[in-house]
Amino acid sequence: MSKLKFIVPIVAVALVGLLSSVYIVDEREKALVLRFGQIKQVREEPGLGFKLPLLDEVVRYEDRIMTLETPMIEVTPADDRRLEVDAFVLYRISDIRQFRQALGVDGGRQAEIQLNGILDGQIRAVLGSQGVTSDTILSPERSALMDQIQVRSDQRAKALGLTVVDVRLRQTNLPEQNFDATLQRMIAERDREATDERARGREAALRVTALADRTYTEILSEARRDARITEGEADAERNRIFAQAYSKDVEFFEFYRSLSAYETALQGENSTMVMSPDGEFFNYFNSGEGSRSTSATTTPGPTTQGTATPGTGTEIGTTTGN
Repeated sequence: MSKLKFIVPIVAVALVGLLSSVYIVDEREKALVLRFGQIKQVREEPGLGFKLPLLDEVVRYEDRIMTLETPMIEVTPADDRRLEVDAFVLYRISDIRQFRQALGVDGGRQAEIQLNGILDGQIRAVLGSQGVTSDTILSPERSALMDQIQVRSDQRAKALGLTVVDVRLRQTNLPEQNFDATLQRMIAERDREATDERARGREAALRVTALADRTYTEILSEARRDARITEGEADAERNRIFAQAYSKDVEFFEFYRSLSAYETALQGENSTMVMSPDGEFFNYFNSGEGSRSTSATTTPGPTTQGTATPGTGTEIGTTTGN
């Protein structure tokens, strides 16, 4: 029994010493074993580790990718239009020994402060470089600018034992004092573009109208030309038919022409004509047989004024001497 009293405390002390000399590194962590503030061991792989009890201290760091959001940063691109941008960065601890030596005990807080300063400088440098305008920042080229910021920031973060995995620009806004002026300028530019577009539309409409008018004139001229050609051909055909008819019976043709002339001249209820009685117009009136009169002479004679009623075939008039 007395031996047991000594063995139990010894076993308990040994067990406590054994447990305090063992530590576990999680797969999401990296660890440093410090002895009086000096780095004695670096553990980057998960699993069990051993240290000296009471002398060694295990300091754990995140091995996962961490995020950091920057405050609003005011930049001035090449076109002198000031912008306010903010970003977030993905980073991780790549070298915990260098990280501890560069940032000390409060490494996590100091890492955020240092990284904020690096990002602030690199964002200003890249977005304010030659050839980068506000339109470039808002265009698809924005991705290339973010890649430049990531590469530059990563080069400077290596001194802190950090790796910058990615940098993304989030908001890109105008400063409040410049917003109204920029808005008015944008409105004026859009009004100018709208005016130019309307002017180009009117010009195009005039071209289309002019082309339509010219086409209309050409088609109408061609139609009139074809119509005159057709009319001429019809007149020629009519004259040919008349000539054939005239050659077959000259007397009948002259009689028919005279009747057509009477019908045309004696229109209305009362037609009055003043003409010589021996004129050729009344040749068939002066003939008792309804044939052409041959008694007309070229000697001037009395003038006949009369009234003829269409369709009666008679003439009533008075004769006055010369």
